[in-house]
Amino acid sequence: MATDQTYKKKVESAINNPKLSEALHLFGDAYLTSRENAFQGLDFEAMRKDLAEIKDDVRIRRKELLAEFIKNAEAAGSTVFIAKDTQEANEYVINLAKKKNAKLIAKSKSMVSEEAHFNAALEAEGIKTSETDLGEWIIQLAGQRPSHMVMPAIHMFKEEVAELFSKETGQQLSPDIKSLVNVAREQLRKGYFDADIGLTGANFLVADTGGIGLVTNEGNARLCATLPEVHVVFSGIHKLVRSMEDAVKITRLLPRNATGQLLTSYITWIRGAVPTDGKAKEQHIVLIDGGREALYESKACRDALRCIQCGACANVCPVYQTVGGHVFGSTYISAIGVILTAFYEGLDKAKEITRACIGCRSCSAVCPSNIDLEEIILHLRTQVTQEYGMGMIKNVAFKAVMKNRGLFHSMIRAASKLQRPVTHKNAVDGERPIIRHLPMHFMDRDFTEWRDLPSVAEKSFRDQFKGIVQNVKNPRYKVGFFVGCGADFVYPEVGTSLIKVLNALDVEVVFPQKQNCCGIPALYSGDTETGVDLARQNVEAFTEAEVDYILCVCPTCTMGVKGDFVKRLADSPDWSAKARALSEKTMDASDFLENVLHASEKLTGFKPQGTVTYHDSCHLKRGNKVFKEPRALLNAGGYSVEEMKNSDRCCGFGGTYSFLSHPQISKQITTDKVQTIKAVNSKTVAMDCPGCMIMLKGAMGKADPNVRCAHTIELMAEALDGKE
Repeated sequence: MATDQTYKKKVESAINNPKLSEALHLFGDAYLTSRENAFQGLDFEAMRKDLAEIKDDVRIRRKELLAEFIKNAEAAGSTVFIAKDTQEANEYVINLAKKKNAKLIAKSKSMVSEEAHFNAALEAEGIKTSETDLGEWIIQLAGQRPSHMVMPAIHMFKEEVAELFSKETGQQLSPDIKSLVNVAREQLRKGYFDADIGLTGANFLVADTGGIGLVTNEGNARLCATLPEVHVVFSGIHKLVRSMEDAVKITRLLPRNATGQLLTSYITWIRGAVPTDGKAKEQHIVLIDGGREALYESKACRDALRCIQCGACANVCPVYQTVGGHVFGSTYISAIGVILTAFYEGLDKAKEITRACIGCRSCSAVCPSNIDLEEIILHLRTQVTQEYGMGMIKNVAFKAVMKNRGLFHSMIRAASKLQRPVTHKNAVDGERPIIRHLPMHFMDRDFTEWRDLPSVAEKSFRDQFKGIVQNVKNPRYKVGFFVGCGADFVYPEVGTSLIKVLNALDVEVVFPQKQNCCGIPALYSGDTETGVDLARQNVEAFTEAEVDYILCVCPTCTMGVKGDFVKRLADSPDWSAKARALSEKTMDASDFLENVLHASEKLTGFKPQGTVTYHDSCHLKRGNKVFKEPRALLNAGGYSVEEMKNSDRCCGFGGTYSFLSHPQISKQITTDKVQTIKAVNSKTVAMDCPGCMIMLKGAMGKADPNVRCAHTIELMAEALDGKE
């Protein structure tokens, strides 16, 4: 699938604005610290599990709860209108404004009004709208849309804001934040009193009271709701909660997860029309479907409506931090924005941002509603691929080559010989040749301008395995080794190292030769058909092996065998039980060594090996929940681990992401990681993923070839050699 040229230009423009990325990174780093402090003493996992259950019950009972809300709201004096889409919602407010002869609507921050393009619709009818949230007012003056759900103007700098405010006030203002806030307060204050209608969103629609809840930091929502004689609540139907108790539970999560605050400045509960200086007051509640009911009905995607719009998925997203919300989003941004854009605006509007997700799972890890955002995005990517294709290169690679194990492996062997004219000796002694430069056609793709590429191993692991002698007389376990493409064809030394370490602990290793690629590259590209075919090949190979455990040295492969094989084969009676059986005994190698074999206790007496820093691979830490184990192994092996900043921030690999779909974004993410590594006083970086090794070995080869990148299992094997 070809990349839309307009989207491509947006990416290039964002990347050519380094100040934007710098600002988003600074915020992201500060957010992580604030969030950690805000959740101290609380069980985040338990809280988000509880929230997910609340939201799921609302989904199941939504018609009953909506009827209850309407009944109670009307009993309190409110008028409730259900709009099938945003156009109908806008028309309701336009007709109301005309009936009231309203000339000005004072608005509190409302993402659903952004979704409805409310301001443009009202102003086309001669009705002025005034944003009263500071961030929303800034972007209204700039003629832009929000780049973040909680902090809509996070992409703008104080100098830009000073220029906007100077133009609005007719005064030359300095870029002093306190002064600019005071100017905004002075400019906006009059609007509350002049407005004929006040419009707010709603964080909660409380079914058992018929009231709404508002969570804000500036108090503008409270003023918009109370000062004008008419209050319009503009909300999506998914904001329903069962009770005040549920709403209060969400307020414990929302500010902590959104901005790292213990509590926001203003939490406002309104039921019916609040008094207005003795005058008659009206409250109109406009509830909007606009694709939400269709999303509720989608079995694969419906969890997205658990979202409480904290914006945390953007705060931790490496793609968002690189290009910002005006590229990685539409009305809604980042991971949740991908899903909502597809349902609210159509798959065509979402196709590019669906492919922009790198799959690091940072969003899923911090989501307070326990939404598996990555899994939903992968489902949408499959739909995008079915509708628009995935491009000739991937079609050939996945469907014609990768499915055919014999052809695939023969082509890899041929590549190991054909690559010789472009390989060069590695600066690090004892390592295989690397590819430092490619012919000009490939240079245009930005393949080797900023990184070296690994050469294909002259002899793959599967070919080496036949000659490996294992002297294990009475094995404690017989384990099957799922090698993965990276360790098989690029870094076979990781596989031989694993055998050395396992044999030292009296474990025999079996290698089923019929195994193939785990299929994740195809699945992540939306090619479910190839993914299913490869899952079957591997399930067959390892079922025949009859082993105690299946070990992986690639966390993405581990996720594939443990999770994806089970999901993809769930509807096939012949394969489902076999896939589940393999899933239950599949582990990451470090996880097995530490938690089954207790290797750090049993492998002792190592010489000091020096200092290493450790990079947490995305799918190892967030996908497999493994991060303590590699560090324990390294410490036991004589290595001193010096932690790098944000060790679990993505390295930028993402499989084909860094080569075919988004090499420019990938480059920037990797550059950030390289700078982090260089800031640590260590000449060795340990990691547990061959994909991360490809990315970081290559990038460090250009940035500092004296820094070595190695798999934890390699380092353990070297420690054993030193001990011997």
